[in-house]
Amino acid sequence: MTPRVLSGIQPTSDSFHVGNHLGALQNWVAMQETHDCVYFIADMHAITVEQDPKTLRNRTLLSYAQLLALGIDPNKSTLIVQSHVPEHAQLMWVMSSITGLGEANRMTQFKDKSAKGGAATASVGLLTYPILQAADILLYQANAVPVGEDQRQHLELTRDLAIRFNGRFGETFTVPEAHIVKGTAKIQDLQDPTAKMSKSSPSGCINLLDPLKTTEKKIKSAVTDSDSVVAFDPVNKAGVSNLLTIMSAYTGTAIPELVKGFEGRMYGDLKKETAAAVLSFVEPLQAKVDSYMTDPAELENLMRKSSTRAREIASKTLADVHDKLGFVHP
Repeated sequence: MTPRVLSGIQPTSDSFHVGNHLGALQNWVAMQETHDCVYFIADMHAITVEQDPKTLRNRTLLSYAQLLALGIDPNKSTLIVQSHVPEHAQLMWVMSSITGLGEANRMTQFKDKSAKGGAATASVGLLTYPILQAADILLYQANAVPVGEDQRQHLELTRDLAIRFNGRFGETFTVPEAHIVKGTAKIQDLQDPTAKMSKSSPSGCINLLDPLKTTEKKIKSAVTDSDSVVAFDPVNKAGVSNLLTIMSAYTGTAIPELVKGFEGRMYGDLKKETAAAVLSFVEPLQAKVDSYMTDPAELENLMRKSSTRAREIASKTLADVHDKLGFVHP
C-alpha cells in the first residue's frame, strides 16, 4: 500500500516565497511520485489571527493557483481547501476533549505568538491550533508528515493523541511519523543571511509573484561581505553561500561547479546570474498563475472535486471515531 503523506500551507500572504518553494513545496511535487498525497490550504488555521475576509478569500484562491502552477497535480494528489471539509473541525472537537490544558499551554508556538501580540489578545483558536493540526493529520490516516524543527512539537502532540485515543477506544488512528526530506535547501534572508527567509522581512524575501524588476533589484541588493571571492562557506560567507544555494536550486548546477565558474569574478556577476536563474523560473510560473486566476470557476471546480475525494476518506475516519465514542448515528 502506498504510504500517505499530508501537509498544508496557510494563505496568509499574497505570494509564496523562494524559501517556501525550495524548502517545502518542490518536495510536495516530488512526493506525488512516491506517496498518496493530501495537501491543503490551511484557511481555518489562518483565522487564529485577525484576517480581512476579502483578502483571505483572494489569497486562498491565489495559494491554490500557485500550488497548481508549481506542479501539484489534482489527478495525482488530493489538493483541498481545509474549510471545504467540515470533518476537520468535527474531529478537532473530539481531539480537544482528550487533550490536557497543560499540554495545549506547553506548545511553544502559542507561547511565542501570544507573547508577541500580548496574552490578552491571543485567541482560543491560537491555543487550540495544534489540536486542529492533529485532526488534519489523523483524519486522513497519514503515515508521514513533512516537518521542520518548528513543527516537531506539534507532531509529537499528534502522535500522543493518536496513541491515547487508540488506547482508550481501540485501534482507530494511524500514528504518523516525521518525514524528513534529505537535501532540502535552507534559504536565508537576503538582507540578514543569518536568518531564515520570511515574509516578515520584505526586503530580504523573494516572492514568487513579485514583479520581475522587484525580484531582480532585491537579489542585486543582497548582503554579501567585504571580501570579493565567491566561495561556499555558510558560516563566514553566509550571504554569498545563500546566493549560491538559490542559484544551484534554480539551475540544477551543483554548488562546487558554480564556485569554479566564478573563479576570478566578482559578487556583481554572482548576483546578476542568480537573478537571471530565479527570473527564468518565476516568469513562466507567474503566467500559469495568471491563467488560473482568470478562470476562478475552473479553480473552484477543481477544489470541489478534490474536497469530494477528501471527504470520502475523512467521513470514514470520523464515522469510526463517533462509533468508538458511543455517539448515536442518525
